[in-house]
Amino acid sequence: MDISQYIQTLAKDAKNAASIMAEASTEQKNAALNNIAQLLLDNQSDLIRANEQDLANATAKNLDAPLLDRLTLTAKTVQSMADGLRQIATLPDPIGEMSDFAYRPSGIQVGKMRVPLGVVGIIYESRPNVTADAAGLCLKSGNACVLRGGSEAIHSNTAIAKLIYQGLKMAGLPETAVRLVENTDRQGVGAMLQASDLIDVIVPRGGKGLVARIANEARVPVIKHLDGICHTFIDASANIDMAVKICVNAKTSRYGTCNTMETLLVHQNIADKVLPILWTEYQQKGVEIRSCEKSREWLPESIAAVEDDWATEYLAPILAIKVVENIDEAICHINHYGSHHTDAIITENYSHSQKFLRAVDSSSVMINASTRFADGFEYGLGAEIGISTDKIHARGPVGLEGLTSQKWIVFGHGEIRV
Repeated sequence: MDISQYIQTLAKDAKNAASIMAEASTEQKNAALNNIAQLLLDNQSDLIRANEQDLANATAKNLDAPLLDRLTLTAKTVQSMADGLRQIATLPDPIGEMSDFAYRPSGIQVGKMRVPLGVVGIIYESRPNVTADAAGLCLKSGNACVLRGGSEAIHSNTAIAKLIYQGLKMAGLPETAVRLVENTDRQGVGAMLQASDLIDVIVPRGGKGLVARIANEARVPVIKHLDGICHTFIDASANIDMAVKICVNAKTSRYGTCNTMETLLVHQNIADKVLPILWTEYQQKGVEIRSCEKSREWLPESIAAVEDDWATEYLAPILAIKVVENIDEAICHINHYGSHHTDAIITENYSHSQKFLRAVDSSSVMINASTRFADGFEYGLGAEIGISTDKIHARGPVGLEGLTSQKWIVFGHGEIRV
């Protein structure tokens, strides 16, 4: 069987299981999630042994340290996977939820019902925990899924998937509701992207190159984001202590996440008060500052920013800083250079806060808070399958509801259309 046929077979299995999952009870889905969580813990040593094979292969190929870190499974990460599945089990089940009912003059009652998307294809790179996280979210939202992880994690992903199949079977649900692509041929990704008759949506989780390829080649709808070029704007009325606390956290709590601040915009009327303090804070944490000509009046030892700095997701201890004349310039800069991910304003001016909320074209817009809060767990979604910067269907952190749609439903009493 060639790779295209193999992907078609897996997707057909998932498609057949999707109709069963759409009708599965909340109790069955929760039982499956809890079963899988316990199986992960009971088989922790087997998972770590499988992961050691992947780590040995990755080390032999001289893969870099950050990738090895993402690839590694430990007792702590296995426990985290189990906890995540149990947390998903506690979340409200969105499937079957009815809303927006209204009677029409004809006598019919019209409303909406929340339903699964069907088959979700998830293409991801080196993190084996995504296998459990993604499967759990798809199961709870009544979907089937086809999972294609990175070749470097094939042994870990296969070991986790076998436990997922077992947990489904124990709950009386089809094992085929989750299908892992166990063939590492790169053409498998292309085959998934073309399977529009079997896969309803693709969710990529990985680097910019992977996401760009999927967005360009897919014949299946894609829920995606390419960059996390997040901004914070310190308005003229901002509380200085609050601004410093938020901006240090937004940049330095973690450097490699998509919700980390990459550009700081500062109103010219407050620059002299806040920039020297922030310079000291960032220097203590080893952050390299690249600043505009205006801001170098207060940051003379910083590196002069170039045009590319405003459109770069550093994912590193590097921060671009620009002084702006007013809120309009800040909004214009964000909408031009940003990636529509997450942007924040620090202000005590109510009208400015409301203007910022309305005018900034991003999936998350914040007032007086760190951009690092842009996360499914922090938003109360329990978990997320990714963060979408698209405008259609799902936007921002994609949790259970983002993996569903709505259909119109009509309750009649014998009415006919005249």
